[in-house]
Amino acid sequence: MASTPSGPDPIGPGNSGPEPAAPATLKRRRLIAAVLSLVLVAVVAVSALLFTKPAAEVAAPVPTITDTATPTPSETTPPPPPAPAPPPPPEPIAELPAAPMNILVIGSDSRANAREQAAHTAATGESQDHRADTLMLVHIPADRRSVHVVSLMRDLYINIPDYGYAKINTSLQVGGIPLATRTVESLMGTHIDHTVMLDFHGFKTLTDGLGGIDVNVTVPFQSTHETQHVFTPGVNHLDGQAALEFVRERYAFVDGDFQRVRNQQTFLRAILARLTSDGALRDVTAVRALVNFASGYLTVDQGFDPVGVAILAYGMRDIDPNAIVSLTLPTAGVGTAPGGASVVFPDYGGIAQVAAAMREGRLPEYAGG
Repeated sequence: MASTPSGPDPIGPGNSGPEPAAPATLKRRRLIAAVLSLVLVAVVAVSALLFTKPAAEVAAPVPTITDTATPTPSETTPPPPPAPAPPPPPEPIAELPAAPMNILVIGSDSRANAREQAAHTAATGESQDHRADTLMLVHIPADRRSVHVVSLMRDLYINIPDYGYAKINTSLQVGGIPLATRTVESLMGTHIDHTVMLDFHGFKTLTDGLGGIDVNVTVPFQSTHETQHVFTPGVNHLDGQAALEFVRERYAFVDGDFQRVRNQQTFLRAILARLTSDGALRDVTAVRALVNFASGYLTVDQGFDPVGVAILAYGMRDIDPNAIVSLTLPTAGVGTAPGGASVVFPDYGGIAQVAAAMREGRLPEYAGG
């Protein structure tokens, strides 16, 4: 499965972001996402109501001393022009089939252009200098009322199909989106319907397009990345750069990548809550605008075109943000791989249980147990 484009830096860090200042900005800030991932623009149709005034008779002049004043002819106001016709209703978006769906979300650590790198690998088979910094398998049940997110540690030491044992994030580097997708399918024994990839630049741009995201920080820290942003306890309003540092940080934590994965899950929940809280996903015009804006920054698999992305986004309009379930794929500890690399070993028994719970619709019970 080759990757093809689906269609799209930040301001400094801060705990509070500016409010939208103009209609155009508001439209862009009502993005999606997803997935990711995921941004949203609302387009409002405005109709004008013209004021009309009926013709009126002019009063007779004041009588003169002759008692026989002659009234002047009445004057009338010309009729107003007809009101413009209202715009036609937007074309409806098709409904998703009533079946569960699995979406693989990949966050590339590329500082260049992950889309071009993935396309180069797909066309030539040559490795590129980017890895899967984030891997999330997003399961959407058939009723579309919840989202289940399974995060995979990027240093999982597993067998990559047709390559051999390596960290799972290497699959993107050596085989692009198709091999990364096959690797997760092979590990979990689960079919993946579609794959979405986003690089650092796209992540920051889409977050800024939403006007920033409010994230509840449960573990305060100072970033070790570019701006060394300070994340305080409680709700922090993050722009694109601060959000990127939030989801990338691992060195500030005692348990490193494990807390980073939890922060990534927190951020995804915040995005889904933002997109569903104001009913934006119910507006078909806004959903199409979201897809058009995000398409410049997302890379998707060959069978997932903008129409498919719009159908998925619209199909998630009834999701309850409080029903989002997230967990990390079970691991069996850390260690050292041949060659000296620090790796995380998979818990294959636990992984099989997660996959079975996902197939059988029991993931919330599994995560809660």
